[in-house]
Amino acid sequence: MQTDRKWKVLQKGAVKNQKELLKILLENRNIKTKKEIDYFLNPKLSDVTAVSVGIDRKQLKLAFYRIKKAIKEKEQIVVFGDYDVDGICGTAILWETLNSMGAKVTPYIPHRIDEGYGLSEMGISNLKSKILNVKLIITVDNGIVAFSAVDYANKNGIDVIITDHHTLSTKLPEALAIVHTTKLCGAGVAWILSDVILSEAKKLDPSAAPQDYKKHLELVALATVADLVPLVGVNRTLLKLGLKELRKTKRPGLLALFQEAGIDGSLVDSYEIGHIISPRLNAMGRLDSSMDSLRLICTTDKKRAQMLALLLSSTNIDRQLITEEARLHASSYVKENKLHNRKLLFVAHESYKPGVIGLVAGRLVDEFYRPAIVLSKGEKYSKASARSVSDFNIVEFIREASEFLVDVGGHPMAAGFTVETENLEKLQRKLEEIAEKLLNKDSFIRNLRIDAKISFSFIDFELSELIKKLSPFGMKNPQPVFVSEKVIIEEIKLVGAEGKHIKFFLSDGEDKFPAIAFGMGGIASNLHIGDKVNIVYSIEDDTWNGNRRLQLKVKDIKSLV
Repeated sequence: MQTDRKWKVLQKGAVKNQKELLKILLENRNIKTKKEIDYFLNPKLSDVTAVSVGIDRKQLKLAFYRIKKAIKEKEQIVVFGDYDVDGICGTAILWETLNSMGAKVTPYIPHRIDEGYGLSEMGISNLKSKILNVKLIITVDNGIVAFSAVDYANKNGIDVIITDHHTLSTKLPEALAIVHTTKLCGAGVAWILSDVILSEAKKLDPSAAPQDYKKHLELVALATVADLVPLVGVNRTLLKLGLKELRKTKRPGLLALFQEAGIDGSLVDSYEIGHIISPRLNAMGRLDSSMDSLRLICTTDKKRAQMLALLLSSTNIDRQLITEEARLHASSYVKENKLHNRKLLFVAHESYKPGVIGLVAGRLVDEFYRPAIVLSKGEKYSKASARSVSDFNIVEFIREASEFLVDVGGHPMAAGFTVETENLEKLQRKLEEIAEKLLNKDSFIRNLRIDAKISFSFIDFELSELIKKLSPFGMKNPQPVFVSEKVIIEEIKLVGAEGKHIKFFLSDGEDKFPAIAFGMGGIASNLHIGDKVNIVYSIEDDTWNGNRRLQLKVKDIKSLV
């Protein structure tokens, strides 16, 4: 009995001691030189600069002087964000920075259903009707492919500064300045611009209040995890230092959200951000308007914060129900039409809400391990979200069929686009033809990455502390995973709703540890007390009622019977 995953052990030989194991763990993350190790283990905020992340300093200078002019002449500025956590946090960063400097500035986040993603002609037209005499738009987490929208703004006497991190197209919009890098999340780019604005303003006016280099790092931390950017280099630095600020945040909105979600803010880590906080912040934009999520982050009123936190949590429950309904429908469609035998999953339906199709695409990838495109089918236009498998650049793949698309943008692992509904069948045929050429059977093998083989005698609190040195964990910096062989099942039982999870006690004859296998209840009937198994797992420090113990979180298991 075994699962469908291929075990890939990065360190083949026996590990002698914990010092050697730390070296192995770092090398497995491509951190080898003394300089790289020091940078990784001892991150400094001073290492995060425009130069270090590859932002064009000339473009930054253009952006700063245009913003300076707007502040001096009391011109109306609009910070035009995106409706996800990254865009919301980046919008908050720039709006708060400019507002603190006396700028006449208003935040604006487009409505996903009514205005679509990013800077658009409709979005500009709508904000002009609500905000008088707009002279400058600064985008956050969008704009790098907003060609027609920027042209429309220019024709209407509005300058545009783009701040974005999405993959570049073959050309650039005719914006006044473009502050861009793919090395950060969108909020990270906004933070760099904010930092430059504050620094340059201080140079021009030495009497100004001293700059707080840590300001807004808590928001960058939220966005960095939520947007699934690689947690290496500057991103790891911003997250590690940002988590320190987040754990002691004074923002009423975040404190209210922590309370509503039932989490201890002083212990917030990548998991809490990705699985508890981000879904609530994202829920508003998926079903309604993200402005309430932005208000929650920026409010200084405790009562309003509590009201908004309750709204976000209740909306998230609605979002979960809608997502699950669409997921079940899409999964059934794939199975009934045997699409899982193809190299690309392409599912469209008029009942799918645009705000959840990205989540549904992700669930399809999890279930069938194929690149998945899910579309909300409209009368004239259909909106799509795509998610990918390892080592397959989904946004470049979709761009191969640009002749059928209204717009497209995103990252190598996630993308979105708009297509005229009458072109859906042509687009599907084109993409399936390309997928046939680019993907092979190896593309659909789930590789389970394992850092090293160790024995149970290796596992203790000292090892747990060593592992913590590598945190925070996430994309490109996964939690260390180990394999132990011929361990014995001493106790086993099903837990959770409908017995979805397995709880064990496992031993090697001498050392014994509790273990949990989430979502693996379906294989429990093949496991018995006394069986010898090989297990893949991570090590977790589990504290309950003041008692501390180590627990193994099982990722895969192979019976030796």
